[in-house]
Amino acid sequence: MSKEIMKDSVIKGNAAAAKSEAEKALRAGMKATEALSGLVAGMNTIAKQFEDAMIYLPQVMVAADAMIAGINVLEPELAKAGKTAKLGKVVIGTVQGDIHDIGKTICAIMLRGAGFDIYDLGRDVKIELYWEKVKEVDANIVAVSALMSTTTLFQRNVVEAGKEEGLYPKVKVLVGGACATPEWAEEIGAVFGANASEAVYRAKEMVE
Repeated sequence: MSKEIMKDSVIKGNAAAAKSEAEKALRAGMKATEALSGLVAGMNTIAKQFEDAMIYLPQVMVAADAMIAGINVLEPELAKAGKTAKLGKVVIGTVQGDIHDIGKTICAIMLRGAGFDIYDLGRDVKIELYWEKVKEVDANIVAVSALMSTTTLFQRNVVEAGKEEGLYPKVKVLVGGACATPEWAEEIGAVFGANASEAVYRAKEMVE
């Protein structure tokens, strides 16, 4: 029962162990936020390994499932401690016309683990739905994933729609995906996250 064991359970993709260790941690009096840091550390390791091409997407998803299993145990205590949405609220989705959502899902998990409230719209999300959800939940950030060169163009449309709604730039836009670049993000008025770990870092910067 320790943060290191929880970290290891995520790295190994052992959901049962992550769940069990989270339960043991709470019974032993460990703060939910401290236990959560162990799970997040494991996912950060996985994200770095994926970034360095040491592992592949199936392994990332198995690790993500393990992290979620642990978080599900901790969530009630995190809520009691007032830690849910302590950083902000993120509306996230893969843009209209694009059905690739693995990277988006990993980012959502990482952001959730870092302390953001996440509203995942899924894939093939129409432009207007991002901002409808922003208004519904009073979100701070819109995160827009796109994997194809043709759909990356819709990231600009999301920013423009935010301007029309009078919500941007108060609500900031975070973009990522295979064809997105820092230059593209700057051109459209967004912030670029190259991977899940950087997306968390940038999101934290955006709400500070």
